Amino acid sequence: MTIEKQLPSTRTTELDSICLKAEVIPVLSIERLEDAVPLGRALVEGGLTVLEVTLRTDCALEAIRRLREALPQASIGVGTVLTPAQYRQAEQAGADFVVTPGTTEALYRYGVTSPVPMLPGVATVSELMTGWQYGYRRFKFFPAEASGGVKALKSFAGPIPEARFCPTGGIGVNNAEDYLALKNVMCVGGSWLTPKSLIDAEDWDAIRSLAREAAERFHH
Repeated sequence: MTIEKQLPSTRTTELDSICLKAEVIPVLSIERLEDAVPLGRALVEGGLTVLEVTLRTDCALEAIRRLREALPQASIGVGTVLTPAQYRQAEQAGADFVVTPGTTEALYRYGVTSPVPMLPGVATVSELMTGWQYGYRRFKFFPAEASGGVKALKSFAGPIPEARFCPTGGIGVNNAEDYLALKNVMCVGGSWLTPKSLIDAEDWDAIRSLAREAAERFHH
């Protein structure tokens, strides 16, 4: 396999500037379209200005468009991108960045030419090496806890110290700090800030409080 095109380093710089805004990226799974803006607004008002909206629900793309319009100051990422077609949809919806749970050659190739930076999902050193060949330097580590957690990331730093990660999966208020203490971790992602029970109850104040707590506790 020969790799003709490499990711421009400007994409890495763009991801760094997004991830520097937040130690914690809330992961939003939006079931009801009308929840999108009040949920996003509560998180941003609490101090978390980088959001990831997963494509796991039917109204996700429309939710992203609405968030984009309502919260120009926020960086909106599109998560659970599995195919280049979904990547294209994320671009069209106005995504600032794209996040994948795992990464295929097709996604790496598409990302190399896309104006929207991708945080490709990896769980092993081999996957990391594949992304590295394409010029990727920033990755999502998923599922973090199930794939070895903090110990795995420490081990990744041996052979490839320049790679940096946003671990997601099994991360909560009790272990986020362990990840953020690592040199090769730039931020963490988690759904603990958007509990389904609070969204269903439309308790935006409680979500704003959770966000504020995280923003203050996990500050750069």
